[in-house]
Formats: sequence, C-alpha cells, structure tokens
Amino acid sequence: MSNSAKLKIGLLCATMMSTSLAAAPAHAQSTAPAAAEDTADDGAIIVSATRRNTTLLETPINIAAIGSAELASEHIDDMRDLGAFTPGITITDTGPRGAGTVVMRGLSASDSSAGGNNTDNSIGMYLGDVPLYTDFKLIDLNRVEVLLGPQGTLYGLGTLAGAMRYIPNRPDPTAFSGEVYGRAYDVAHSSGLGYSGYGVLNIPIVRDSIAFRTVTGYYNDPGFIDYPFLLKQPGVSIPQPGSASNPMGTEAQQDANFAGKKDLNYEKTFTTRNQLGFVSPDFQAYLTYAFQQTKTGGRQATGAGVVGEGKYEAPWRYEEPSKRQSHLLSLEMSGNVADIAQAVFTSSYTKTKQRQSNDNTDLLLDLDYGYELFPAFSSYSPSVATQSQYTQEVRLVSTHGGPFSWVLGGFWNRLKTTSDRQEIVPGYPAWAGIDRPDEVEYASYVDTKTDEKAIYGEGTFHITKEWQVTGGLRYFKYAADVTGGTALPLGQPYPQINFRSRSGSTGDDGFVWKFNTSYNITPDMMVYATYSKGYRIGGVNRVAPCVVPLPAGQNLCALPDELFFGPDKVKNAEIGFRAQVLDNRLTFNLSGFYIKWQGIQLDGQTVNGAIGITTNGGAAVSKGVDFSFTARPIAGLNIRGNYSYLDAHLTEDVPDLLSVAGGDLVSVYDGDRLPGSAKNSGALGVTYDFPIGANSMVLGWTATYTGGIYTRPGLRGGGERLPSYVMHRANVTYKTDAYEIGLFANNIFDKYAVTGVSNDLTRYGLVNDGIVSRYYARSVAQPRVIGIEGRVKF
Repeated sequence: MSNSAKLKIGLLCATMMSTSLAAAPAHAQSTAPAAAEDTADDGAIIVSATRRNTTLLETPINIAAIGSAELASEHIDDMRDLGAFTPGITITDTGPRGAGTVVMRGLSASDSSAGGNNTDNSIGMYLGDVPLYTDFKLIDLNRVEVLLGPQGTLYGLGTLAGAMRYIPNRPDPTAFSGEVYGRAYDVAHSSGLGYSGYGVLNIPIVRDSIAFRTVTGYYNDPGFIDYPFLLKQPGVSIPQPGSASNPMGTEAQQDANFAGKKDLNYEKTFTTRNQLGFVSPDFQAYLTYAFQQTKTGGRQATGAGVVGEGKYEAPWRYEEPSKRQSHLLSLEMSGNVADIAQAVFTSSYTKTKQRQSNDNTDLLLDLDYGYELFPAFSSYSPSVATQSQYTQEVRLVSTHGGPFSWVLGGFWNRLKTTSDRQEIVPGYPAWAGIDRPDEVEYASYVDTKTDEKAIYGEGTFHITKEWQVTGGLRYFKYAADVTGGTALPLGQPYPQINFRSRSGSTGDDGFVWKFNTSYNITPDMMVYATYSKGYRIGGVNRVAPCVVPLPAGQNLCALPDELFFGPDKVKNAEIGFRAQVLDNRLTFNLSGFYIKWQGIQLDGQTVNGAIGITTNGGAAVSKGVDFSFTARPIAGLNIRGNYSYLDAHLTEDVPDLLSVAGGDLVSVYDGDRLPGSAKNSGALGVTYDFPIGANSMVLGWTATYTGGIYTRPGLRGGGERLPSYVMHRANVTYKTDAYEIGLFANNIFDKYAVTGVSNDLTRYGLVNDGIVSRYYARSVAQPRVIGIEGRVKF
C-alpha cells in the first residue's frame, strides 16, 4: 500500500468508542450510582466523569466512553488495547512485561521505549473511585471513560494530561446471575495455541440489600518472539563466537554455544476481582479485593537484525523473565446527607511487585573496564521493584437542586517504592582471580516515599436552563524523600555486600484552577469551552544517591542536584461541539485544543553511570483536533469513527538534553516535534446486526490507523520516525438470549509494525573492542490472530 493511500485511510479512521456512540437528549442529572447497564432509555451510555450521572451530550468536557459491548466485541483486554479505540491518546503495545505507556494529547518529552511503563503520574488512573496504575484486565466492566485535559478540580489525583476510569459492574442484590466466556486462537509466527476465559458470578445475600460479585479469568498467550542466542552455559559459552562482521559465527559455533528458546514473550495472567456490596436508597458501600499476576519469559522486542536475528527474533544472551503481582483492597461508600449532598468516601491500598531479569552485558562492556578480555563475559541483572499506594479521599456532591451545584473534596495519597538490583557476571570472578562465589559485580537499593495532599472543588451556576458556567480550584502540597545506596562487591570480602548510602528530600505546593462553560443550542446540540490549569507533582529519582567523595571504580549514582525534580504545569484551552441530528441517526463530537506546557519533566541522565533520571527544562505547546461520530443509516447498521490531529512541539531550546553513543550530548530546539505520539490517528468501524429467526447475527469490521511516531524530540540524537501502519480486525457472532458464539481475527493482514524503540540509532550496531552491542531494541505489534469464542449468560 502506498503512503498516500495509507494517509487517506488515516484521514477516514475511526474507532469503536462511545463518544461516537452517544449524544442523547438531556436527562435529569443524578449523583446516585447508575444501574448495572448504565444506559439511558434510548441506549446512550451514562457516564459519571463530572461526579454526576449524565449522558455524553450533557457532559460539557471532552470525554470518550467505551461501553461493555464494544470492549467485548473488539477484544479490548487491557490498557494496551485502548489506544486504537480512543481519540487523543497513544498507547504503545510493548507486550506483557509492563503496563502500556500512555501519552495523552502529546504531553510526553520522553524517549520512546520498547518496554511498558508501570507508573505514570501525568494521568489519573481509576478503578471505580480508586486511583491506581496497573493493567488489570478489562473484564466485567460497565464502561471505560477517558477524560482529556487536566482534571485536578474534580478528582483526587492531580492530572497533567487527563484521566482514565475503569467503571466495574457492581454487585446486584436483586437477582442471581452469571457469565462464562472463553476463546481459543492461533497467533501467526508462534508455535503455540492461545486461550483465555473468565467467569462472572453475582450472588444476592440479602435480597435488595447485600450482594457478592466475583470475576476470575486466566489468559494464556503463546508469544511469538524467539531467543535463538541464549547461552548454553553462562561463564563458559562464548556470547559472540564470530567476528564483528559475522558476530554469531558458523553453524557449528552456534551449536556449541547457544540453546535457543521459542515464543519467550508469552503471557500467563491470572486475575480476579471480588466485591461485597451493600445497597439502600440512601447509602451504598462496596468492599473490593482484586489480584492479578502476570508472567512472561522475555521482551516483545527484537534487535532489528543487529547480529543477524530474524524479524521475530531477539538477540539477547539470557532469558528475561518477569513476574508482576498486583493487589488492591478498597472501601467505597456513598450516602445521602440531609438531601443536601451526597458524601463519598474512598479508602484504598494497592501494591504492585515485579521481579524480573534482563541481559545486562552491553551496559558493563560500555563502561570500558576491560570485561571483554574475558571471552565468555556476559551479565544479567535480577531486580525486584515494589510500589505501594495508600489513598484516602472524601468528597461532597450537592443534591439540593436549584441553579447552583458544587463539588468539594479532600485527598491524601502516600506512594512508597522500593527497588533492589544486582548485576551478576557468571565466570568472571573466577577468571579474574576474585573470591566471589555469588558473582555479584554491582548492587543497589532505592527507597522513596511521596506524600501528596490536596483540597479541591468546583461550583456550577446555571444562568439559564441552557447556559451554565463552572469554576474550580485546587490546592496541593507534596513532600518526597529518597534513601539509596550502591555497592561494588567484587572489591569486598565475600559474602559482604556493604552499601554506601545517602538520603535526601524535596517538596512543593501550589494552586491550579478551571473555568468551563457550555450552552445547549437545542436539546440535541451543545457547545462548550474550557480553560484550565493542570500539574504533575515533582519527586525523587529512583536512583541511589552518590556518596561523596566517590570511591574508585564503578559508580552508578545520582549527585545531589540529580536526585530531585520539580512539578511541571500546563494551561489548557479547549472548545467543543456535540450534536445528534437526523432523528438520532447521526451523532458526532468535534473539539479543538491548545495547551501550553512549562517546566517539562524531561529524561536526563546521571553524570556517574549515565543512569536515566528525570529533570526539568524547556517549554512546549500541543494543539490539535479530535472528531468522532456514529451513523445509523438503516436498522442494524452502525458506522463508527474518529480522527485525531496533533501538533506537539517544543517552544524553547533545551541544551545538552540527549545522550548518544560515545557520551556526547545533543541539544534540542524550539520547533522540534515531541516524541511518543502520532500526529494523525483514528479508525473506522462498521457493524451490521440482522435477525436470523428469533436470534441474530452480527458482522463487524474495524480498521485502525496509527501515524508515524518520533522516538526522540525532533529526531535528534539518533532518533527515528516509526512508520505509520493500518490494522484490520473483524468478527462474526451468532447471538441468542442464552449464548453467543463467534469467529474473530485481529491484524488480519499480518502487518509487521514497530511500536517502540529503546536506545537510539547511534547505539545500533555499535562495536566495542570487537564486540557488537545489542543495546538497541524494537518492540513489535502482535501478528495475525484468528480464533473462536463463546459466551453463556445466566
């Protein structure tokens, strides 16, 4: 397909999301929890983004909502799948080792990555009213809401770019019900069969008052990335048996040194969410426990042929297993206060722990300590990282009626992280005559704590029935502490690992605000405008502090001015228009925005060890247009779509920001495009539902377009433009009242798409004393999937 043809498809692109599903006539606003299906009488999805239950047409902010039917039909299992179906955001598919990296409206100055991101404080992530950032599977959900733009005057978490809310189905005390779902599928370029399934059970305990709801699922994806160059015996086998021009050598040399494995980027995920609910006319309470564990054996990435590996092969010397466990325990309560307000209280604890190991050889060779003199030199780095979060939030939402309504809340959040890392060098200590049986070359630990407190609120006044104005304010304050240390065990008597440690702290406070107004031209047409300020708190870099004077030898640590970074802030101006016309057969949403970004939190690196850290500097703007629609020209035919255009670029020079091979620094400049997001994106989806006797058949096809993405600002310092791509998916489903069965296919034409890059082109193929570097990595999208699925409801 030509580039011009791809662009034309991109300009038509749209996605199956309920911003396009849903502008409906105005309905009375309510603060009560919505019904199980959360739909209006005409089928429009009800959302609660403004802390009141409204249809999308009544909601005067930029919001998209994806309903449960679309989540199921499009096989949207986790946040990595949402990017292609929500305008204004880019989420890279980097495999199961981490949650997806989310970029909203281009607000990212970070280099792209071939790995996922398990923390992101530029957006607010919620399960119900519980803030979190983990990739819990999107099962038994009522809907997903995506709010674009700062939301700090309505939500506990302060948000720089926006918020994503996963709204679960709640326990229903009126009836026993359940659901069983399963699918099996084939993945191109894989040697295994994939399967997944889940079950939902809703059990009334005291009719009309107390109920228990549980959902449990298992996901087994076979993977498709092979590791052909795994060392047979680390410390003995030769990682590069050939020359720099033919790194892997002859077939005989490969057989002598390597024991490859297939499909190491497999996913094995167990997930469960359990809710005990109490419901009465004036009070609701939900106690939730959720758990998820994901295991994988390697990255969903390749080395781009750096040592002769194929397009679905990785060049690394070690398996790179990862096990991530997430726990959530929460209590959500809401109740009527004297018919004046609804009080909402949320208390939660979340914890994520990830154990993983990575090939560390290239990092140590690049330090030029002479390790390459040991022909069998290699290294791997096991690590453990834990993140725990305690949250308390109290909110009052007015219910007294009249032209004035308000929201007032208080928020406290404590985030703790711990990380421990070792670098193992098999065979090297014995070869070098060092008594170190554990073969630990380097060790570090880092502990951080961040406390954030905030008071926030909004007030809305209806000047007329059609015209409202809203003002909001938030005061925030945070404090952050870090303690860490490093050790060089090769220079210490075994079994000692003595750390040189240091601590530090930082903090800040301030205000952000919001102004919004909307006007209903008719009951089916609304215009709205927002001008708001958002922020992202600063904090501490999760790097061990340097202890001065520095010891001789290897130092991987942060100097005092590298330990901390400050908040960054945005000013967001937006205008939008929503309407439904032609007797509800066409609904659409159009918005334009302009964002100024100051004090950007940038990727930097330490002087000692070139470890990645966050710094502040520069300014940028992000401006663009989002458009979505749904058309229902005839009974049963539904055409959905959206398109996003984004222009995000720097407006100030940032000297010496980027590091390249050899240690040189490269500046970026005013006008340089920001990395991580597509300038053009969207999708087009068509569904046709027609009767077969008393039952029905549903045919669906969706094409999604992702435009080219820059890996570094302005493509400087070895940055590159990832090619744009179009993906197609389809499904055929036969439905009855009791069950449904269907066929589905994703990435129908088996498109090979690069979704992210780690490191830069200056490090691709770099030769260090005859050893070819394998630093560079490219994450790739999942190849074609074809499968069968079934669902039974009772």
